[in-house]
Amino acid sequence: MKKNALIILQDVRKTYPVGSEQVRALDGVDLEIDRGEFASIVGPSGSGKSTMLHVLGLLDTPTSGKLLLDGVDIMRLSQKQLSLLRGKKIGFIFQMFNLVPSLTVLENVTLPAIIYEQDEKVATEKAKGILRRIGMEERMWHYPNQLSGGQRQRVAIARSLINDPDIILADEPTGNLDSKTGHEVLQMFHGLHKEGKTILIVTHDTNIAKITHRTIRIVDGKIVKT
Repeated sequence: MKKNALIILQDVRKTYPVGSEQVRALDGVDLEIDRGEFASIVGPSGSGKSTMLHVLGLLDTPTSGKLLLDGVDIMRLSQKQLSLLRGKKIGFIFQMFNLVPSLTVLENVTLPAIIYEQDEKVATEKAKGILRRIGMEERMWHYPNQLSGGQRQRVAIARSLINDPDIILADEPTGNLDSKTGHEVLQMFHGLHKEGKTILIVTHDTNIAKITHRTIRIVDGKIVKT
């Protein structure tokens, strides 16, 4: 066990019932992610990488095994405790952006802070600062349907930063973007990594994997390369 490990998985298994059978989505995963790492998790469709994302993001709990996040054994936590830890420690970025269409850009970015009971005025000013930083200040009063795909992903990145998480989990973050815009988004990840964020990108794109400092390959629920 590394002293600098932020995330530790020990013999983690996740099974799902399908009919009369149990499908092993994760099958005895041992993995350590250091604080400040920039890594990709890759694998073919059905390999278990989406399940891995859900487990790492505390959206789902393992069937068995051990998962430590910054020294906290998540298997011992209640759902409310898991939710609070997730909101404090982890920022999510999704392929489909997952912005609320009825909220403005500013409101979308502020929303996670309000959910986790930050003062609304403080959260709003913080959100404005993040939007200025990523070049979206002039769009803060727009709605998601008034934005391009690249702009929506920038807003999603801003939203992931509002609670100042240690970890950024990105699920196919360039999947719906053209190559130029995708490159710009990846440059943003490089910048966040330089600021000390731990970044994990789940992707099937080997070109994205090449720009990360470590590639974690998963096949049939097992880690085959780290």
